[in-house]
Parts: sequence; C-alpha cells; structure tokens
Amino acid sequence: MAPHSAADQIVTGPAARPRPGVIGIDEITGLWDLVEQSARLRPDAVILADDHGRALTAAQLRDAAEDAAAGLAERGVAFGDVVSWQLPTILEAAVLMAACARLGVVQNPIIALLREREVEFMVEQVDAAVLIVPERWKGYRHADIAEAFLARHPERRALVIDLDTVGTGLRLPVGDRSELPPPPQVSDAGPVRWIYYTSGTTAAPKGVRHTDRSVIASSNGITDGQRTDTTSVLPIPWPLAHIGGIAMLGAALRTGCRLVLFDTWDPERTPYRMADHGSTNLGSAMPFFHAYISAQRAHGDSPLFPDLRGFIAGGAPTPQEVQRELREVFGRGERSDGGCDGERSDGGCHGAVLDAWGMTEFPVATSQSFDDPDIGRSVGPPMPGVRVRIVDGELRLKGPQLFSGYIDRSLDARVFDDDGWLCTGDLGFIDELGHIHIDGRRKDIIIRNAENISAGEVEEVILTHPAVADATVIGLPDPRTGERACAVVVLAVDATLTLAELSAYCHTGGLARFKCPEQLEFADSLPRLPMGKVNKSALRDRFSPTP
Repeated sequence: MAPHSAADQIVTGPAARPRPGVIGIDEITGLWDLVEQSARLRPDAVILADDHGRALTAAQLRDAAEDAAAGLAERGVAFGDVVSWQLPTILEAAVLMAACARLGVVQNPIIALLREREVEFMVEQVDAAVLIVPERWKGYRHADIAEAFLARHPERRALVIDLDTVGTGLRLPVGDRSELPPPPQVSDAGPVRWIYYTSGTTAAPKGVRHTDRSVIASSNGITDGQRTDTTSVLPIPWPLAHIGGIAMLGAALRTGCRLVLFDTWDPERTPYRMADHGSTNLGSAMPFFHAYISAQRAHGDSPLFPDLRGFIAGGAPTPQEVQRELREVFGRGERSDGGCDGERSDGGCHGAVLDAWGMTEFPVATSQSFDDPDIGRSVGPPMPGVRVRIVDGELRLKGPQLFSGYIDRSLDARVFDDDGWLCTGDLGFIDELGHIHIDGRRKDIIIRNAENISAGEVEEVILTHPAVADATVIGLPDPRTGERACAVVVLAVDATLTLAELSAYCHTGGLARFKCPEQLEFADSLPRLPMGKVNKSALRDRFSPTP
C-alpha cells in the first residue's frame, strides 16, 4: 500500500464510544477515583491474579491498597513524596500502584531487571524520598541498592520486601486505614503523579512525567482496541513497572477484565500456566509467540487456549512469517486472501496478531482491533482523542496520553514542534482507512523483546574497554527477540576481544543483561557521514543476516 503524497497529513481518532459496564475516561478524575468506582461497580469481580494462586477482586484491591497506604504513611510516606519502586510482576506491584495513588505520591516505577547503574541515576534525578525494592529476586540482591541509597541519603527511607516466601497474603506494610487522611483531590489538569524512564536516543535514560489522566487514557488501547470485557483474561509476563502496566491496570479497573501476573517467564512451563487461567489475549513479543506455538504443537490437536481471541504485539512489528505461523497453528490455516480459517463469530481470527503503536511519552497512540480488515499489516487507527500528523514522513502526536515533559526540561524543545506536537522520530504513512503504518525510525534505539535499549548507553560502556579503539552499537533483526544489540568494534593495536568478554564487561560496568551485546563484529574503521556521525545504515546493511 503506497504512502499518500501529501507532505502534511492529519488523522484524528474517533470520539470515545460508551459501552455498557465500562467506566468512561471522562468519568475518571484520577487513579484512586477509578479504583473506588471499580470497587462499587463490580465489587466481586476478580480483576487481578498471579502465578502463585493468589487473586484480588475489585473490592479487595481497594481494601488492600488502603491498608498498604496506611502502612506506608506510618513509615513516613506523605502526599507529594516521590516513591521509586522496583518490583517484579506480582500482586504487590499492582496494589502498590493503587496505594501510592491513595496517598497522592509521585510514583517512579523501575523495572526489576535494571541494576545499580540505572537505578542510582533514576532515584537521584527524581529526588526520591522513598525507595522500595525486593530483598532478592532471581538471584540478585536488590537490597544492596537500597543500602547504597540510604548510605547516600540517611535522611530518606527505604523499604525492602522479602519475596522469597509466598503465602496467601500480600507482602506489603499494613496500617490502620482509619488513620489515613482524605483521598487527594485532583484538579482538571491533574498534577504529575508518574515518572517513567525510557532509554530514548541518548545515553542517559530520560525521565518522562505523566499525570493520572494521561496514563489512564492509554488504557483505551486495551478497552477500545482489544474490546476487553468481564470475560477477557489477559496474562502479563512482562514488567508491570513498564508504562504498559498502568494501561493494563486501568483497563482492568474500567472493564472488569482479569489480569494474570507472571513474575517469571519459562518458555516451556508458562504457556501452560496461562492456559490454566483461561487466557483470551496473548502477548506480546516474539519469544512469547514462539513459546505459544511450541506449547500448542506439543499439546496436540485440541486447543491449548480454547478461549483464545488473538495475539497482542507490543514494542516492535511482528514479522509476517511469525504471523503466518501463528495463524496456521491457532487459526487452522491461512487463506489466500490473508484471513484464516476457524474465524470467530465476532469476525475476529484466533491466530491474528493485533498491532499497536506508542511510546513512553505517548503510550498506546494507535491500536488495531481483532475485526480490522488489515489486521497484522498496520498499527491501526488513532485511539479516541488522538491526532496523528505526518510532516516530512515523520509521525507526530497530540492527544490525552501526551506526557507533561521530561524531568530534564532542557530535553523538551527537542521533541515538541512549534505547534506543540510530539515529534516521535518514527517514520510512516496513513492509508485510505486512516490507519497508521510504521516504515522505520529516526531514533537510535534497539527494541529487544519489547524493551528499549539506547545504543548510546551501551556504547558509553564499550568505549571504556581497553581492547576497544572505536565502537558503535546497532540493532539487527533477530527471529527470537525482534532485534539484538550488535557491537561493531575497531580493536586497539594488538588487542583481542570475544563476545563473552565484552558482554561480561558491559554487565560488570552496570548494564542490565538484556542491554549487553549479543553479537560482535569487527571493522578496520567505522564508516562515517559527512558531519562525522557513524553511518549505522551502512553497518546494518553489512552485518544484517541474509534473508
């Protein structure tokens, strides 16, 4: 499908479509208000479960959040404090989100895979008053991060949670909720209540400021795009501390759909655990898709996921060959017109992959629906209230999900144009349906398993290695992870270097393992453009695998 010829196009998402039993965006003043509305509307609906046999109804979530809010308050956490928290995808993380909203603090969620280097930068930049971490998770002692934080700031507070023992209760502090002050009032504009970090295009991660309203608006992609309802079961095997986590929680509170939280991903076991929960929508990146395919083939001819509605892609486009395989395995065969056999009564397709597009600065800007005629071929139309503009091939955005600027305000001028549109750095076009297509990106990031990796951040570490005279990092296609970080290195005189040595050096230097290079190539020199920048396009062409 060819792009339009116009240099400047604008397409606007539809007005919000009220649905019975779904709490409308315009009815919500903030996250705590949404928690209370959900508890009143569907008190007995189970909206959260986890892989440890625990579950919470909407009313139980409200009560648990108030108990935890009171426990935090007794430990000195107060309205307006910045609370940095680093928890895996467990019930405690979701309850903590709601508890912080009850207190009116500013939340800084940090994914549990990050280590000292990244966490220290974030908590210092946001001026965190409180840091909450697990004592240990996946063999790593996060308590060391908390101890270092207190050593730098003895006047501040840290809460270390023991996750090694799993019972029926929640491993959060509990207090007397009758001692809590009244819930905070939210103005029309809404104060900043969230700070998420994105690698973006710079070496240092960027703190992205959001209000309750802007993050809750991102749930439209799940409520309107996926058309979730009380029968929907959405497993989450990725970090709830991502900005997508609050979008999912918002959708569960608004629609009564059930989120099932998985703190550990095992490609051989987790798909079967998801099936036990009756999962309907499966996401969200290629390692997961490959695991679902393997599990279904091992399971035999009967459907492993009998209630499956389709697959949700996030973070990077799903290759067409993977989409075809999903349709063949779960949709019982692809038709010549691109559809699939075994279609559902609502027009959807069991093996279809629903694509969406967004970023930390503007989460879930567009999303397909399972009944879209071009499913798997675009990232769908803009969500309600979202406007997409194309200028010189670049996609720009306005709408309710738009962030409130960076912590480092000097960065704002780089991403907003003179009319207040967010310059995404992504390239694309609008088709005749008003759907958005992504052609590429100007941003120098690598998307691995839906995680953003700043090439500049990795390069900073690699360039300090004594065997390296010059280096750059590029993203290359990977059938398992979407993209992988490839280091292209010019060696110092008489030096040698292996991939294992380089990856170990990067990890020792403070990078999370998923950011460490997975491929190493050598060059006599790096090709450069006239202004001196490394010509990464030439390197991608040189080192990309041959189809």
